[in-house]
Amino acid sequence: MRDMAYLLEGLRCSSCLCDNTLWLDLEPGAVECRECGQGALIVADEGEER
Repeated sequence: MRDMAYLLEGLRCSSCLCDNTLWLDLEPGAVECRECGQGALIVADEGEER
């Protein structure tokens, strides 16, 4: 079962400049703008503790 996506309130997409359209999906470690579709992957630091 996948985790739900979480709205990143108060943040703006750097591509389309829309507010409150960024969603974080924890399983793949991705952030996506629901307005324009721009996405980014989150890469964890190897030396960081979990």
